[in-house]
Amino acid sequence: MTDPVEASPRRTGPRSVATQYTIGRDKILYGGLLALTAIAYLWGLSKNGYANEYYAAAVQAGSTSWKAWFFGALDASSFITVDKTPAALWAMGLSGRIFGFNTWSMLVPQALMGVASVGFVYVSVRRWFSANAGLLAGAILAMTPVAVLMFRFNNPDALLILLLCAGAWAVTRAIDSEKHAARWMMLAGALVGFGFLTKMLQAFLVLPAFGLAYLVAGKPALGKRVVHSVLALVSLIVSAGWWIAIVELLPASARPYIGGSSTNSILELTLGYNGLGRLSGNETGSVGGGVGNPGWGGATGLQRLFGGEFGSQIAWLLPAALLATIVLVVAAGKAPRTDRTRAFALIWGGWLVVTGLTFSYMQGIIHSYYMIALAPAIGALIGAAMVVLWRRRSEWLPRATLVGGIVLTAGWSFALLNQNSSWHPWLRWVVLLTGVLGAGAVLLLPELGLHKTAARRAGMFAAVLLAVSALAGPTAYSVETISTAHAGALPSAGPSGSGGMGGGPGGGFGGGRQMGTPPGQAGNGTTGNGPAGAVGGGNGGAGGFLGGGGTSGVSSELVTLLQQGAKGYTWAAAAVTANGAAPLQIAAGEPIMAIGGFNGTDPAPSLAEFQGLVAQGKIHYFVGSGGGGFSGGRGGTSNEIATWVAENYEAQTVGNTTIYDLTT
Repeated sequence: MTDPVEASPRRTGPRSVATQYTIGRDKILYGGLLALTAIAYLWGLSKNGYANEYYAAAVQAGSTSWKAWFFGALDASSFITVDKTPAALWAMGLSGRIFGFNTWSMLVPQALMGVASVGFVYVSVRRWFSANAGLLAGAILAMTPVAVLMFRFNNPDALLILLLCAGAWAVTRAIDSEKHAARWMMLAGALVGFGFLTKMLQAFLVLPAFGLAYLVAGKPALGKRVVHSVLALVSLIVSAGWWIAIVELLPASARPYIGGSSTNSILELTLGYNGLGRLSGNETGSVGGGVGNPGWGGATGLQRLFGGEFGSQIAWLLPAALLATIVLVVAAGKAPRTDRTRAFALIWGGWLVVTGLTFSYMQGIIHSYYMIALAPAIGALIGAAMVVLWRRRSEWLPRATLVGGIVLTAGWSFALLNQNSSWHPWLRWVVLLTGVLGAGAVLLLPELGLHKTAARRAGMFAAVLLAVSALAGPTAYSVETISTAHAGALPSAGPSGSGGMGGGPGGGFGGGRQMGTPPGQAGNGTTGNGPAGAVGGGNGGAGGFLGGGGTSGVSSELVTLLQQGAKGYTWAAAAVTANGAAPLQIAAGEPIMAIGGFNGTDPAPSLAEFQGLVAQGKIHYFVGSGGGGFSGGRGGTSNEIATWVAENYEAQTVGNTTIYDLTT
């Protein structure tokens, strides 16, 4: 809405003031962008079921237990946490408490975070450029395939992107402000700090860009800018560190075991498996990795983001975004230190370059869905640079640059679509043809000397051609993503067969999308095929290890047994690996102990600790092969426990699952 406008005074009677509000074209288009984004992200959301059941189980636990909610525990009895900090689980868990735990209460907050992220990108770009630039930037983010995927999923990335987009907006406001710059920088620090509580050290990849942009372009004197940056750092430390401090200071007996760590330490998880280990490949905890292992993200180098499954997720406009960064820096030229165009290039270009280089060269675990972290910067850079070049298209150098970017984008989109040439083969030719026609129109129109009205119409036609050429490919992949069910630990956007091999936590032994059977539908699920009585010997397959769809493999007989046997026990059952326990817990709605954490490698509990819990009558059943999850551990205490159970208790088969009654 516009600011109030004072009306003209009436001819008779006392002077009156009328408050008049108007809605302009820009606000209508902005509202339309957000509305269409919401429709896209919410449409058919339930088809994804419980998405990544590893996180879904933790959301379920948090919706019934405040302790589990606070620590991010996988089960309501708070035995072990997920291998991430819990901020994303807080949002979904609160929704589950308010509306009851189900697929919609879990996934709708994620979708709304996507809409809010688009909104923050729009207002950030519009503030320094134009509404049209903001619309283009927001639309690019909204229709990036990996963004559509993750804003309809329950991984932590949705909240991370929202917080980082809001942080970039806060830095923009700080650069604009002189009186309140310190407040805006402290807000930016707090937002990035909560990003750390969402996905740990990945949130800090934007810090060089945010800090440099303010130090270079902020309005206050240099000394004050340095002080403000220090205050922002303090704000970041407080917002990120308070939870870490609580977890570290509490005795281990008062909190769950920290999943993904070998020493029950959140600091080890932060600096090791989820931190420096991701860069070096020297990872311990959760699943471990291995330097240069192509199953964990492929060969390192600049080509990583442009090929295979990574390319189809994010690379459609990545070359154009890199060109846009150069355009903005050149456009700023020798402008004053506080020039907004240069500052914008530092914020968003720095975000893109630092994050992109990190993803390209990190030797540890990386998944294709991580690429959502590049999407806001790509949208913002292209939206701003497009307006800069369009306004100066009568000059030969900006026009040539614009034409070169158009041809580059069309050719690259053609190449990406050609990787899956059997899927809508006509689309790649439409992209290429409209790109060539649009480039030709941009190149020739200024030379034709058209009348102002005719030139405006011709310019609109050229703009439509450019939009079709640039956005048709990613939009088509996004539509396919919306219309297809996605579940498991390694989802990917677009049509099946569009990418290469993925890998990482939860498996990654095969690429493409992991599609589970939505709850309540028939399906074989991910049950094991091991012989009855063989603990940890089932052939769970990749699907079970990855999670997703596992609840469909949990028989109704087993659900009934777990629900009836839960009364009086801290855990209705124990199962090896979190991905073995999660489907059971979701299906039965009762706490299930996940032995060994994510895939059975965490040393929790030890054999002696497990024996003690059994002796105290806190665990009713032990689940062996089958049951909707990967039943085998990967060495260590998990196998010791499984062997001890098999040697001391009698196996029985319930539905398709081998179980042991630990009370007999």
